[in-house]
Amino acid sequence: MVSEREYDIILWGASGFTGRLVAEYFLSQYKDQDLKWAMAGRNQQKLEEVRSSISGDHIPIVIADSMDSASLDAMTQSAKVICTTVGPYAKFGSKLVASCIAHKTDYCDLTGEVQWMRRMIDKHHAEATASGVRIVHTCGFDSVPSDMGVYFLQQEIKKDKGVYAEHVKMRVKAMKGGMSGGTYASLSNVMEEASKDKSIYKILFDPYGLNPTDSPKGEDKPDLAKVLYEEESKSWIAPFIMAGINTKVVRRSHALSGYPYGASFKYDEAMMTGGGFSGRAKGLMTAGVMGIMMAGKPGSLLKKVTDKVLPDPGEGPNKQERENGFYNLKLFATLPDGSQVQGRVTGDKDPGYGSTSKMLGEAAVCLARDKDQCPDVAGMLTPSTAMGDAYLARLQNHAGLSFNYFK
Repeated sequence: MVSEREYDIILWGASGFTGRLVAEYFLSQYKDQDLKWAMAGRNQQKLEEVRSSISGDHIPIVIADSMDSASLDAMTQSAKVICTTVGPYAKFGSKLVASCIAHKTDYCDLTGEVQWMRRMIDKHHAEATASGVRIVHTCGFDSVPSDMGVYFLQQEIKKDKGVYAEHVKMRVKAMKGGMSGGTYASLSNVMEEASKDKSIYKILFDPYGLNPTDSPKGEDKPDLAKVLYEEESKSWIAPFIMAGINTKVVRRSHALSGYPYGASFKYDEAMMTGGGFSGRAKGLMTAGVMGIMMAGKPGSLLKKVTDKVLPDPGEGPNKQERENGFYNLKLFATLPDGSQVQGRVTGDKDPGYGSTSKMLGEAAVCLARDKDQCPDVAGMLTPSTAMGDAYLARLQNHAGLSFNYFK
């Protein structure tokens, strides 16, 4: 039985940059609480070094290898939840997901790799559902603020107005934080896979690329790819690099929930770059940088230059930079009668590391401890569909996020 397992949580990838941050978070947040967790990876020496550096010598170590199913099986059988930071997940995550489902172990990760998530959904959703296992992708900056933000806002609108919004727009008003080396490595792997298998582009550009295959499609358009002025936000808006992940996750949540917002519900994301000439210039620069990142084909000179400029996996901002980071996301919701309300999601650390490590940590704890407070569901899930109000409370009480509704 899961309740009799040795650990509540095994943190897989604890010797990596983000894994170490999650380990530090567990030590600080749950130091005096009875949370049974272990640090895991494939290199004993590296794990011991990290454990010593964070003053966690009492934390157990588990050794396994992403490519060795037997070692993964031994690990997954000993925990209620596997919390993994080991990416790119398309390279290192598939056997772990299969092992978790086989041994009825819940799972959460940080992936934003849409093509891999699609493969995992197609291969494992039915089995995970039948086994009562919760496999929860995207438990970091992609895509918790978006997914839980829409979940929160729609609940508040329903309580206040008696209806749900038929269109929600998320706009990044302000954000400070360094590019994640792990995120860039995952993005690079997605583009490398797509260069070899052109069918992946269809998934990436399909607004409903993560929805159940038999579900109806709505009116959502492909993610914003240009710069334009938006009256609603009184700002120029530009493409947001995470939109291609976040919007699909929000739509999957809606589909898995049975379309409570209606068959015509729409959702989109963009970055606000300000008004006037300077706002337009900033928008064009933002779009240009994103275009360069996306245009670099594997092996090309442009890709090699980009690789030199952007961080490698395991690299990231220092502690001061993480502490000084933040994000402020605005939500604009249109109701069926045409009226509008707004919401806001904020985070108190840099999004890619400081805040992400706390979001992932609380997802793992929520899965391990709050099952009786979470929705009674299983399968390949999203943060909101797997954990609902229990996770929303943890994010606000422990992880430095705030969710606000403005009538």
